[in-house]
Amino acid sequence: MHFSTWVALIVLLLLFFVFPMRRKQAAVCKHIMQKRKKEGAAMEALARQFIGKECLLYTVTEVSGSVQGTIKEVNGSGLLLEDAQGQLQAINLEFVTRIREFPRNKKGKKKSIIVD
Repeated sequence: MHFSTWVALIVLLLLFFVFPMRRKQAAVCKHIMQKRKKEGAAMEALARQFIGKECLLYTVTEVSGSVQGTIKEVNGSGLLLEDAQGQLQAINLEFVTRIREFPRNKKGKKKSIIVD
């Protein structure tokens, strides 16, 4: 076989096998990003319901597993939380697994023991 024949075979292999695989990978990545965007929008809409309320936020990254405070603002993929000392924390909504309004007893006082 001549050199030009080998070059033509290599080009055909690239056209039929390598480039379609890259297109499939790009399509899968695009699908994952769109799904993540939809989930983020849903969590943002749910978090907006808790603005101004004292809540427990359960996160993936926090050492204790939860953060407590009043939700002040929800923007895009994050929220601002004011803790008991008045300090603001910015929390990424991608890492929030659960938002719960702080439980209160029959008299309206905060419960001291929270059992999940």
